[in-house]
Amino acid sequence: MIVSKAQAPRPARSIPFGVVTGLVAGLLAATAGVHAAQPVSYAVPLLAQSGLPAAADPARQLPGAVGVSKIDFKRGEGGSGKLILSFDGEGAAPDMRAQGNSIVVDVGNSTLPPALQRPLNVSDFATPVQRIDAVQSGTGTRIVLSAQGDFEPMAYQTGRDFIVELVPRAAAPQRAVGGTTLATGAQSATTSVLAEDAPRAYSGQAVTFNFQDIPVRTVLQMIAEESGLNIVASDSVQGNVTLRLIQVPWDQALDIVLQARQLDKRRNGNVVWVAPQSEIAAFEQAREDARLAIEDRAEMVTEYIPISYGIAEDIAKLLTEESKTGSGGGSAGGGGQNSRGFLSARGSLSFDRRTNTLLAIDIPARVEEIKRLVAALDKPVDQVVIEARIVIANESFARDLGARFGVYGAKDRVVTSGSIDSNQGFLRDLADPDREGPPRFENPLNFAGPATAAGAGSLALTILGNYVNWDLEISALQEEGRGEVISNPRIVTSNQREAVISQGQEIGYLTVTGGQSNNVPTVEFKDVLLELRVTPTITNDGRVFLAMDIKKDELSGFVRTGVGDVPTLNKRNVTTAVLIDDGQTVAIGGVYEFRDRSDLAKIPFLGDLPIIGNLFKNRSRSKEKAELLIFVTPKVLRVAQRT
Repeated sequence: MIVSKAQAPRPARSIPFGVVTGLVAGLLAATAGVHAAQPVSYAVPLLAQSGLPAAADPARQLPGAVGVSKIDFKRGEGGSGKLILSFDGEGAAPDMRAQGNSIVVDVGNSTLPPALQRPLNVSDFATPVQRIDAVQSGTGTRIVLSAQGDFEPMAYQTGRDFIVELVPRAAAPQRAVGGTTLATGAQSATTSVLAEDAPRAYSGQAVTFNFQDIPVRTVLQMIAEESGLNIVASDSVQGNVTLRLIQVPWDQALDIVLQARQLDKRRNGNVVWVAPQSEIAAFEQAREDARLAIEDRAEMVTEYIPISYGIAEDIAKLLTEESKTGSGGGSAGGGGQNSRGFLSARGSLSFDRRTNTLLAIDIPARVEEIKRLVAALDKPVDQVVIEARIVIANESFARDLGARFGVYGAKDRVVTSGSIDSNQGFLRDLADPDREGPPRFENPLNFAGPATAAGAGSLALTILGNYVNWDLEISALQEEGRGEVISNPRIVTSNQREAVISQGQEIGYLTVTGGQSNNVPTVEFKDVLLELRVTPTITNDGRVFLAMDIKKDELSGFVRTGVGDVPTLNKRNVTTAVLIDDGQTVAIGGVYEFRDRSDLAKIPFLGDLPIIGNLFKNRSRSKEKAELLIFVTPKVLRVAQRT
């Protein structure tokens, strides 16, 4: 057998396996005085060669050929490709070598059934292996694995199966059979139970193992010498293994050997225990049963645990899977072993709302564990100051320019003015016995009215005649307005606790309820509020996640009804969730409105006349801009626990 530490890669020499076998056998015969053809027991390294095929080498021909019963391919852990070559008997002597990007496996003393002599396309498995060709070569069988990319070939034999595995070099994970990561010398050793398909990184020193049909206990001895660890093998660790591992970490080689023989390992300090998987499982099960038996016989203790910052009832529900509450307190406990939470089968956990205290009754080890968990959970919660600024900006411009022209007169029973309404008002005033002074026309100017009536400056002229009066009014208006409303609500709350702050008023209005004969007036109210509703969450990296609802209402006017005036409101609302750095100001929303309106009022035909038409029309122009912006700034207040 040959065991060598990994050195710098050297070019592979082309040495036929048969030549090596003959040389070794000849040397042994010359030394021991026996014929070279006499059977001897030795382990020959399966060197990476590119010479004559093993099937054609007479030295590789062993008595009794075996047949290939099955060729299987699977995807292994970490994207590796695994070829499983099964034989129908013992004594197969496979030889593996590399030829460029291909791996050639020759079995000189085997036969390949015609049904298996066909190519296999395995590119869909997403492994380095792309194609597998199986042919009968001379008196043996040849398997060629065509691969691509950078990979590491490994081969080992267990029972009647010969396994070739091509692992990508970028990530060469292996299944952790024992769940323990070993290291050489001063390197650390980390113990962790890994999932079956979880990738694993190995850090042991690289070694090369090339041997055939060697006892497993001997391999464990060599790994112990390489790692510097103490390996204890159980008496039930038996059997041989055939391996070819080139520059593989020794801890990975150990896992491969254990996997090939259905073994497992456990580490205690600098000692590693190796045994069959069933034996280790039975040992751990017996140890767990003994621990449970000791807990069943242990003495119960009682402990009162005061809660300072949390709520005893919530902590009791957290530590147990069942919780029953009463009027003055409650208890969490009882039930079967599957619903005990952190308690043993006999333990119980109660709480008192009045004093905010936990009462734990259990064995000493479980009570200490509960006290440790309560100390980790019962901590002050950081607080957050949330400051919001709501800015409402308005800007308006209006211009109105036009003229009104009218004529009116009265003589005997003939009444004329600029409108029928003015005529009817004159007749009512004339028939009024309580009238003081002569009758008058109310509004004779109606030929062209202004589109914006409110507060327009005007210049009026009246030409008096014997029977007819002429009125002329020129109106002009220009308005500009600008306003800002800034609201600044601010609130402090604990982490993950909702906070609400609101300010405003209630506006009442009258409504009528009832039937036609018994109407009952009722006063109802509408809320006009500035409200901030927020729930902060402080993340582990110091930022703040805010789930907020901001509302800003304003009274815009009233609507006249037959009973009373009903208020109308301008509503502004933002509901959002945002992640903000501590102390950072962020604009979480905004609305921009712009209105541009042009109006023209005129009398048809007369308003279209040149120059004179200006007396029969009115022009108006208005612009309005409104903008709403909402800013939020959170600040974290760290709260230290008092000792």
